[in-house]
Amino acid sequence: MHLRILGSAAGGRFPQWNCGCENCAGVRENARDNARKNASADPRSDVGMHEERHAFSAKTRTQAQLALSADGSSWFLAGASPDLASQIEATPALHPRSRRDSPIAGVVLASADLDHVLGLLLLRELQPLRVYAAPSILRILREENSMFSMLNRADPQVVWSAINPATTFPLQDAAGNDLALCCELYPLDGRYPKYVRTKDLPSEDATLALFFTSKSATSKTGARIAYLPAVGQLDDSLLAKLDGLDVLLIDGTFWSDDELSRHDPAAERAQQMGHIPVEESLRLLKNINVGRRIYIHINNTNPILNEAGPEHRAVLDAGFEIAEDNWHLEL
Repeated sequence: MHLRILGSAAGGRFPQWNCGCENCAGVRENARDNARKNASADPRSDVGMHEERHAFSAKTRTQAQLALSADGSSWFLAGASPDLASQIEATPALHPRSRRDSPIAGVVLASADLDHVLGLLLLRELQPLRVYAAPSILRILREENSMFSMLNRADPQVVWSAINPATTFPLQDAAGNDLALCCELYPLDGRYPKYVRTKDLPSEDATLALFFTSKSATSKTGARIAYLPAVGQLDDSLLAKLDGLDVLLIDGTFWSDDELSRHDPAAERAQQMGHIPVEESLRLLKNINVGRRIYIHINNTNPILNEAGPEHRAVLDAGFEIAEDNWHLEL
């Protein structure tokens, strides 16, 4: 299986356009320093002192987005981020093979969050695609938001496939061709986005974990990957399901539960927003058997973004990785 991490930040990307927090200010300041260095053959001697004084090092990130493939030729997306267009252009494997012939076959949706579905509108140029989601998510997009009708201006265009949580299904393109990948939607304890007005939607459809498995010709089980960009708690049942994975991509939104409320008393705490803090998940996940454990969906305020900071080092020392844009994993 091929896995590409196209984006690794939470909603708003990093740096966030309207944020001047320590992280966002630091990454912008480093970018200005690097630009001055590149523009001058004789950099000012105090630039190094300036960087050392701040002890800050970080990489910019676009919003969380995965692409998966069994053969490196046809790809399925996990979610559809608002940064999808630029992420596709930064990834040659996703470039069109010819006119109106994208290697992207479809999308699996884990929620109706804006940073998980807005990218669908960028895929409206009459490309046949299949979109899988829980029935409530499809209702929100297709019946309550008329903009998404742009995805069905012609036939064939988007084939919408409703899948109930806790079921496993093969990923197929719009024509019904099997792509040698299976997916399972696993219900989490989450909530619907605030823009959703319908009140009678089942809670089990709101936030889903995505489990992907490749079909192997040489063994009974292929590579297994889990994608949980938003998970509020890790109970024993979920921990048991994560055991034995080849790759776990887990919610890295906030370092601490009070990360936002420490600066803004009116802000919600991390777990109120449906995100388990990294400092808690590090403890709960330390003994599970997983090949690679990677934090993704990292908020711009999270101190693990600072590669010179103690939180970043604590994550690495615990055997976890911190996702970056443009990673390619081959399993």
